[in-house]
Amino acid sequence: MRIGELAAAVGVTTRTVRHYHHLGLLPEPERRPNGYRDYSLRHAVVLARIRRLTELGLGLAEVRDVLADDAGRDLSEVLAELDEDLARQEEAVRERRGRLRALMDEAERGRLPAEGPVSPELSALFREMAETDKEAYASATAAKDREVLALIDTAASPEDRERLMASLRSAFEAPGAVERAHRAYALLDELVAADPGDPRVEEAARAIAGCVPGALVPDGDIDEHHSFLRALYAEFAPAQAEAIRRALLIVTEGRR
Repeated sequence: MRIGELAAAVGVTTRTVRHYHHLGLLPEPERRPNGYRDYSLRHAVVLARIRRLTELGLGLAEVRDVLADDAGRDLSEVLAELDEDLARQEEAVRERRGRLRALMDEAERGRLPAEGPVSPELSALFREMAETDKEAYASATAAKDREVLALIDTAASPEDRERLMASLRSAFEAPGAVERAHRAYALLDELVAADPGDPRVEEAARAIAGCVPGALVPDGDIDEHHSFLRALYAEFAPAQAEAIRRALLIVTEGRR
């Protein structure tokens, strides 16, 4: 058989056959006097096996192990690993579809937050915040706050997200929490055109410190040069950034 006939018989392209030759997966056949490759039935059998293994999801390195003359890794071992990997993928897909269905439900009800998509738990908390204090929720500073929470919600592991949400909800449901948040946002909004040395900066810092959930501030000293903090401060006016910086110091010093 010529290369085109081999490829057609197995249902692959001639480019694929050449690629497998290049990787050493498919042995090179003898050549006819005219220089054309002369493939045998054995080549077709090996090529068909490569196709079946790749369609199962094996990588080409794993296929090489299975096909190796020295036996490489046992096929049953490779297939067992593949089955475990597919099971993990199935679980991840189920989780993603569950989150997607929850977001679609929120969208149909007109309750998807502007910062979305976020986790259903954070979406519900944002909605409660909006319903509890519309004025504070509409604050420009509050909007930035929600964007940061959405970022953390996205980047956090499931375990960290669960701790974050528990801390946020506990802080939100504490007596006087809404009023304290309203005051903190109002003070920050007033600092948008202020100088970092403005006396109101310290007042705003203490108000913010009284609202910040513990889970949002890591233990230990604050690294002022951390890239995340630098990016966070850059989102605010200088006086606002200074108030937030002082608030974080107040929280960490309060733990000592």
